[in-house]
Amino acid sequence: MRPIFDGHGDLALFAISYNRDQTATAEEINRREEGMTDTFGRGCAANSLPEMRRAGVGICQSSLAVRVADKARPTLRSDLNFATHHMAYAHAHGQLAYYRVLEQQGEVRLIDSAEEINSQWQTWETATEEERLELPVGIIVSMECADPIVEPSQAELWWEDGLRSVMLSHFGHSQYAAGTGVTGPLTARGVELLAEFERLGMILDLSHTSEESFYESLDRFTGPVIASHNNCQALVPGDRQLSDDQIGRLIERGGVIGAVLDAWMLVPGWVHGTSRPEEVDMGAVADHIDHVCQLAGNSRHAAIGSDIGGTNHMPHDFRTTSDLQKLDSLLADRGYDDRDIDNIFHLNWLEFFRRELP
Repeated sequence: MRPIFDGHGDLALFAISYNRDQTATAEEINRREEGMTDTFGRGCAANSLPEMRRAGVGICQSSLAVRVADKARPTLRSDLNFATHHMAYAHAHGQLAYYRVLEQQGEVRLIDSAEEINSQWQTWETATEEERLELPVGIIVSMECADPIVEPSQAELWWEDGLRSVMLSHFGHSQYAAGTGVTGPLTARGVELLAEFERLGMILDLSHTSEESFYESLDRFTGPVIASHNNCQALVPGDRQLSDDQIGRLIERGGVIGAVLDAWMLVPGWVHGTSRPEEVDMGAVADHIDHVCQLAGNSRHAAIGSDIGGTNHMPHDFRTTSDLQKLDSLLADRGYDDRDIDNIFHLNWLEFFRRELP
């Protein structure tokens, strides 16, 4: 089994907002959710810390996922939206506290430096599959939408708290940039925030960034850039995907692009609420990875950024995190050799973070 470095997950979101115990197996979580109808995807959990260990995931960049919206719902806390940036700040710190208590319990190891990433990976890579079941999973804390950063000067406090990677926006507008589903440039505060990120050494994650904000960010920001969980617009039209030109710009900057498993991002024509997982298989994930590699002319910029939510919107042959391993044979069938597959499974993310973490 090849070890995996996953570029994107939402462990704290599912724990704090969905009340899913991330130390339980997916089967245990789904059993507890039998009959629950409060929100979309109950009984369809596919990921948790035990599932990650079984799958060989030694390190994951896992998010603080909170945003601000005018139409935040008043009671349903599986909603990411909060009414003010102060409330988003507080909720994001609740998610950060969850990662910290998991570390205290030996479930995860929080990573904020190159030294720590090297130590974690050496331990993981040399352990047997059985030994890995007892090891902590390495977590690099990211932020999916910068709204919890109340003002640009606060970025330094988040850095001191261990935050190492930030997306400026998510779906819709943030106070810093335009995101998925909308158009527009960086705001004045967004320009100021990027200057702070560059001073600190923060990694800029361009997933969930509108086209105009994407290009302006690259023009203004000279620090490290990635797209933690994005697929290819050439295969699936839509602004949530990256165009070939955007992929090329990231490659020029030494960035890495993580392929995401959401079915609607894998095949064209997906209709929410109508299309079924049976219409998609893991081969589509390999197709997006292959497209990035063909544009790059090598395997050094494609990776995994799974964004595993629930089996209700994943490929039909993906049931738990362990099914990420199916990409091994799928890529081999497309002509990728062992070194290429290692690059995609873990080496590209490893080398990027070794280079860019302090």
